Amino acid sequence: MVADFEVEFIERDDRNARFLVRGASPAFANGIRRAMIADVPTFSIDTVRFVENSSVMFDEMIGLRLGLVPLSTPLDDFEVGETVTLALDVEGPATAYSGDIETSDAMVEPADDNIPIIELKEQQRIELEADAVLDTGREHAKHQGGVAVGYRHLQRVEVVGDAGEFDEQEPNILRGVIETEDGELVATDEFDHDLTNRYPGKELEVHDVSDAFVFHVETDGSFSVEELVTRAAESIGARAAELETKVAV
Repeated sequence: MVADFEVEFIERDDRNARFLVRGASPAFANGIRRAMIADVPTFSIDTVRFVENSSVMFDEMIGLRLGLVPLSTPLDDFEVGETVTLALDVEGPATAYSGDIETSDAMVEPADDNIPIIELKEQQRIELEADAVLDTGREHAKHQGGVAVGYRHLQRVEVVGDAGEFDEQEPNILRGVIETEDGELVATDEFDHDLTNRYPGKELEVHDVSDAFVFHVETDGSFSVEELVTRAAESIGARAAELETKVAV
């Protein structure tokens, strides 16, 4: 019988989280990571129509910058392939920021207002319309809502004795999250990633917990970490159900 997953958050806010998943295989952990990167759609500017561009940058360069501006993405209200129209009109001397972008739909807008797009000098102006399309990272990297998605084995630290009285302890660097002998989860940045700071004068053994993985996930603001993880899991479930249906035919 397959064991149920156990999930415990170590730290989290809207855009950044670190959490532990127990009962997962390496293949499943990697599948979730890949789904978060490639399968969860976000809005991104795709087509730009320039009315005026008297800046020092070519249209194509500005279009590339606009494509990297994260946009809020309410996934329950749109389907992949749908578009939303945006506009930008700024005259120099000024810096055009993402917050200057106007939207035809208040649900889809820049996730941050302070992303610089271009600095305009006196008598320079940029005016444009753009279409943002909902698509996945599988189609283009600019649609990846998870900007930093990784995982590693949970590592358990056990004290096996005292170090020799005259032994010089060398730094024992470990990054991520450890599990102590009493089951406590501790982020390694709490002891500057050096086990000798937490366990001075002790002999230690460190080993991977085979079915436990610590995920570190950061989004670009298109949606929360919780929604990114949930949608990734749903995409894996949907693809598994599709395979089951086709095999049964």
